[in-house]
Amino acid sequence: MEIIELEHPLSQHYLTILRDKNTTFETFRLAASKLSYLLIIEATKELQLDDKEIETPLIPTSGKELSSNTVAVSVLRAGLGLIDGPKDLIPNMTFGYIGVQRNEETAEPENYYENLPEVKDKDIFILEPMLATGGSLSYAIDTVKKYNPRKIYALTVISSPEGIKYISDKHPDITLLTGSVDEKLNENFYIIPGLGDMGDRLFGTV
Repeated sequence: MEIIELEHPLSQHYLTILRDKNTTFETFRLAASKLSYLLIIEATKELQLDDKEIETPLIPTSGKELSSNTVAVSVLRAGLGLIDGPKDLIPNMTFGYIGVQRNEETAEPENYYENLPEVKDKDIFILEPMLATGGSLSYAIDTVKKYNPRKIYALTVISSPEGIKYISDKHPDITLLTGSVDEKLNENFYIIPGLGDMGDRLFGTV
């Protein structure tokens, strides 16, 4: 599995805002949105381009345009915080949603919703901000793989070493992009130092 940890100064800036317990949910939401742009830019470096003949104000010339073969899949509800980057930057991208919640006693994923567009032979960007145990992300990847995508990218805000190992063992063929590889999981399966519950902080339900 290819693992890419963002090193851009802006990603560090926005990640610090997300970690700060005093950040308001409005500011938290904005910082998550900004970080989503940095994640999707890094994730799309190898997207397929098609040739396109155009005319500048001076002469005809050849250019490039993205193929319409990308889908962003948000893992509800926290994944909604990373939609802005893919939505604003990638033309003709379609969106899907997978509802996965963690059983707080067993830490195992539970499905409660699935709505996907056509994903066969397309590049899929799964938006799952918190890679903790890896169960929810692995469940989402398994769900998408049933429909034979071309390539899967997982975009996370922070990741635990335990979660990374789990995904690497289960899905060595994907690419993982993360804002930070954190220290560890605590006894309650929360990432340390982490940023708390991403969904609660996005929507002000703390």
